[in-house]
Amino acid sequence: MTRSGGRGDHELRPLALTPNYLDYAEGSVLVTWGRTRVLCAASVLEEVPPFRRGSGGGWVTAEYAMLPRSTNTRQSREGLAGRVRGRSQEIQRLIGRSLRAVVDLQGLGERTVFLDCDVLQADGGTRGAAITGAFVALCLALEPLRQKEVLERLPVTDQVAAVSVGLVGGRLLLDLDYREDSLARVDANFVATGRGELVEVQATGEEGPFSRQLVPDMLDLALAGLDQVFGLQEEALKPWLPLPW
Repeated sequence: MTRSGGRGDHELRPLALTPNYLDYAEGSVLVTWGRTRVLCAASVLEEVPPFRRGSGGGWVTAEYAMLPRSTNTRQSREGLAGRVRGRSQEIQRLIGRSLRAVVDLQGLGERTVFLDCDVLQADGGTRGAAITGAFVALCLALEPLRQKEVLERLPVTDQVAAVSVGLVGGRLLLDLDYREDSLARVDANFVATGRGELVEVQATGEEGPFSRQLVPDMLDLALAGLDQVFGLQEEALKPWLPLPW
């Protein structure tokens, strides 16, 4: 099987991060990852959920949605039926957990950062693109508060990003597109920090159990790919803020 763009088994698809893509959001980024496009917007609210009130600390949360024509056929707009799809709920919770892993909530103070991640076009890897872009949008949103000395420092302890790995046709592939994902015998997503610490690992044997010996190989491949992603996050942020990690 030839991969999209003729890339090698251990190569990422072309990845571009366009900061401050929106005029009104406190922070935003357009993520273009192969043919997948995700728009991430960060809003800062001067309030926290009830369970955080009086704690002195803040909160980070997210919403995720696929737009109606993000895929080959139109799907109904999420929420019209009165509820969010199960897959979207899973992913938006994952985005929130991933961002909270690298945010000092006490340093944030009693305010909430809300990440809206909308998939404009999907060709695999949307959750990885959403997490990767949401981190950039969050940093962009909080930097003005640091500049105004509302925040003593940027309450971000490290980078966070995500990438997929899969076993397809007996080959271990980095950064699956939709076609590869649909053929994968094993499909995994890795969320990690810039220091190489793991936030979350999701791995599924699509056709039955798989050998545990495959896990370290998948992890090594994912971390090598994420090193490149972290570099691109830094390139996107450097013109806008000093990197605190």
